[in-house]
Amino acid sequence: MLLDNRNIVITGASRGIGASTARLCAQHGARVAVNYMASQAAAEAIVTEITDAGGTAVAIGADVRDEEQVARMAEEAEKALGPIDSLVINASISFPMLPFMEYPWADFAAKVTGEMQAAFHCARAFVPGMLERKQGNIVAVSSGLSKQAGFGFCAHSTAKAALNALVRSMALELSPSGIRVNTVSPGLTITDATSHVPDEQKKMISGMTPLRRNGLPEDIAGVILMMLSEETRFVTGGYIPVDGGMTML
Repeated sequence: MLLDNRNIVITGASRGIGASTARLCAQHGARVAVNYMASQAAAEAIVTEITDAGGTAVAIGADVRDEEQVARMAEEAEKALGPIDSLVINASISFPMLPFMEYPWADFAAKVTGEMQAAFHCARAFVPGMLERKQGNIVAVSSGLSKQAGFGFCAHSTAKAALNALVRSMALELSPSGIRVNTVSPGLTITDATSHVPDEQKKMISGMTPLRRNGLPEDIAGVILMMLSEETRFVTGGYIPVDGGMTML
């Protein structure tokens, strides 16, 4: 029970990595707020799964790019669960896959700005309570594409690189007050968000991966669990690749 009596908000938790993280955190004793934007039924299904297993969870709808909605989410989460001590910044901001020279500025700006809004507003909503209690934990979900370019991913790579930088800044400023901030960086992970990736490309990437397979949401969730737990209490400002050995630091 690595997270016994912990209260955790996970953004974008109705599917994929977020849903797996919600399940795993609940299995380890955490009370979990499952954030969603449009997939209410999917979020409520995750909550039902957790509560049927004896855990505590609540589904809360909010577009995490919107400051007012995030503030309302924070209020609802604390009312339902108690003071929030951990935040997983995971919500996916959609983007078109296009070559740089074909990318409309509006789409590029929407991805980069949306990524920053999602992280900034959520951190600003929950960090004050963490500062008051002098403890807290934030994990942001980035991407291996933040450090390695991929064709058609210029907006995604830029947005996630900005997220990495924001995490380092928050870690520097907040860690003296007992708040750890870290980045978990998945490689190609098989979720509905990557369903557009051709099977041939998935096979090629798995063949290049030292562990010889693509990632699964459960793989990422396990590392997020580790970073949220007290077993990693001396780690902050970290960048943790979860890509089967594609990135070796």
